[in-house]
Amino acid sequence: MIQSSSELQKKVYRRVADIKQVVASDPYRLHYHLMPPVGLLNDPNGFVFYKGEYHVFYQWNPFETAHGAKFWGHYISDDLVRWEEASIALAPDSWFDKDGCYSGSTIVHEDKMYVFYTGNVKDDEGNRKSYQCLAVSEDGLTFEKKGPVIEVPKGYTAHFRDPKVFYQDKKWYMVLGAQTEAEKGEAVLYSSSDLESWNFRGTLTGSGQHGLGDFGYMWECPDLLEVNGKDILLVCPQGIPARGFEFQNIFQSGYFAGKVNLEKPTFDHGEFVELDRGFDFYAPQTTMDDNGRYLLFGWMGNAEEEDIIQPTIRNEWIHALTIPRELEWKDGALLQRPALELKNLRENEISYSDIILGSQGKSFQVINGLVYELLIEIKEWNAKNLLIQLGSSTSIMFDQTTQVFSFERVNFNGKELEQRHYSLDELHTLQIFKDTSSVEVFVNDGEAVFTSRIFDRGQEIVFKADGRIALNMSKWDIKRITSY
Repeated sequence: MIQSSSELQKKVYRRVADIKQVVASDPYRLHYHLMPPVGLLNDPNGFVFYKGEYHVFYQWNPFETAHGAKFWGHYISDDLVRWEEASIALAPDSWFDKDGCYSGSTIVHEDKMYVFYTGNVKDDEGNRKSYQCLAVSEDGLTFEKKGPVIEVPKGYTAHFRDPKVFYQDKKWYMVLGAQTEAEKGEAVLYSSSDLESWNFRGTLTGSGQHGLGDFGYMWECPDLLEVNGKDILLVCPQGIPARGFEFQNIFQSGYFAGKVNLEKPTFDHGEFVELDRGFDFYAPQTTMDDNGRYLLFGWMGNAEEEDIIQPTIRNEWIHALTIPRELEWKDGALLQRPALELKNLRENEISYSDIILGSQGKSFQVINGLVYELLIEIKEWNAKNLLIQLGSSTSIMFDQTTQVFSFERVNFNGKELEQRHYSLDELHTLQIFKDTSSVEVFVNDGEAVFTSRIFDRGQEIVFKADGRIALNMSKWDIKRITSY
């Protein structure tokens, strides 16, 4: 039986009210990241700039900390850092989305929001159907569902989802994540003149094409954009085996760069490059603001092993979004940098110049903490390696002799240490955003990023070097902006 939207929303708000204090009591709640009020958060959705404000929606299961029938939660901000929770945007209350309002995107047209999302439907035997659906809002707060605009075409399974819509050459386009009946992942393209009638144009690229070989059984969350003259396809392939330092997470998130021809359609592109080298990053989504910047949010999570339980589950919530990031194409790579607006959260600055590190180790009592931004600039390097210990079980390391940058944390099971690595010629800068139970490390002004959840209450920061390193360092406390 399908419940009405009002009935579902009442249940959600009762759930939020009932366990609000349980959630708020968790010491791992974040101070400046977007989180669910209760339950599970995953993919960022519908990220858009509308009437002078940023809107970001997210996949939300308010009733448990597991995946289920998803809603669209909703946050609004006028400065990218201070967010207000809005009412539920979409609820699984219709025949075409009764088992979940899955991921999608938002565009602005004629002063209205047009929301495109995947409606997930399962029958009593668990067989899936998926529909690409449209909802429209005239105020950015209330959304009227128009229903399905695309059904799964021939040759594809019901794993056909995550529409991202954009406008180019006087036409609307939609890129979708897909799985062929041969269980190969693809990014496919549609076009429209009116946002309601859509024409299937074909495959942009996919597993087994463009020299990729066998490259995943499903591609999720595609996002096609042009950054500094380069066409970029963000996508999340599933089912890629690990290769050296690459593809170490269960599901991957990265990009192809090249040249798109939307009319044919074709995409002449290079190799797949991972967007983030940490443990917890997936399903990124971008928008362009009124300044022409491309901004990105990612899900600070990934698929989990069944026997691994994050500590926040005991307090009835799990996962968060990353900080907002700016994108730039430079020197053949897509760089990610913290959004400039985050500087407005800085307070209590402490700076040191020409710090000399050696093998004895150095700590600074005044820069310890659980919530901060730390900026390190290498001025002189005459050493084999550098180690920065954050708390008791999290480490950042660069070995110049092997040219390997590493991030290490304790596993969520609290037993063994685990690492992620990146090949790096030289280390120039580190920008570290720590927020109680998360860390985002930006290497060399966004050349590489490591995003991870860490459940380590240790506050000391220790530096060690095998040799001599001179550096400048600034540390800021970050204002608490979350009230949920």
